[in-house]
Amino acid sequence: MKQPGLDQRHRDKNGEIDRKHGNTLLSTLRQTYGPNFALGIAGNKKLREVLHILDEPSLSQLIRDLHR
Repeated sequence: MKQPGLDQRHRDKNGEIDRKHGNTLLSTLRQTYGPNFALGIAGNKKLREVLHILDEPSLSQLIRDLHR
């Protein structure tokens, strides 16, 4: 069931809103953040792998660094 105002997120069983999971493919993230997102890394890599490769602690920090 889609809930209004969640913007591609969902609620966990405990009611917390979750954004992206570590198993999200880079190709999916590029649809949201643009083709230059994590440039040079294959689109079949998962978010957790990309964060490790780029030595970033989180997706939020990676996005901030992208916009700098």
